[in-house]
Amino acid sequence: MQPPSFIAFTGVDRVELLPGARALSARYPIEWGVLVDPAQEDTALFPRAEIRNTLLAARDLRWAAHVCGEAAKAVATDPLNAPLAPAGVQRVQVNHSFKGSTPTQVAAARDYGRRLGVRTVLQCSGAFPLNQTGVDWLYDVSFGTGARPDRWPAPSPADGPFCGYSGGIGPDTVTDILARIAAPDGALYWIDMESGVRTDGAFDLAKCEAVCRAVYG
Repeated sequence: MQPPSFIAFTGVDRVELLPGARALSARYPIEWGVLVDPAQEDTALFPRAEIRNTLLAARDLRWAAHVCGEAAKAVATDPLNAPLAPAGVQRVQVNHSFKGSTPTQVAAARDYGRRLGVRTVLQCSGAFPLNQTGVDWLYDVSFGTGARPDRWPAPSPADGPFCGYSGGIGPDTVTDILARIAAPDGALYWIDMESGVRTDGAFDLAKCEAVCRAVYG
């Protein structure tokens, strides 16, 4: 069974997490995710711009911006004029809340990523849309709630788009979920989690480490 290329831990929201994030990134392949929505800044999960910019200034870490709300919808409809994602990220996930993505929306998200010089991630709720290339695809029926799907789509073939999995993944479930995904040797994919690495609402680096140990030993 092939382990994921990296693990994405989404919801980093405090500057004091940086030393621990650096320590874990020195040992395991990790992407750290920051949620972005101007309408929700300085609420749970959504750090205000000052904190977010300080986090993303840590260029020795791999970052992704998860753009939500009206900003995400703007990417899907008018990518050339949509607000830019924060600097310092390697990928942008566009959580536009549409059920599926039309080819036009996929092209818009791809163009947005090219404008920024980063890869774009879109969500899907069924089989990976292997014919929709130029973006990365995250299987996501949970949307940060921790809901675990009944089944997992087959991994993308080696010549297909880069694909990932989310939904109910955490220290206690990751081993079983990877067994259910059953990625063959050589498969390239990632896993993403948000609520599964929080304790009493707070981002928990100890849970991140437990996941990494379960996945990579």
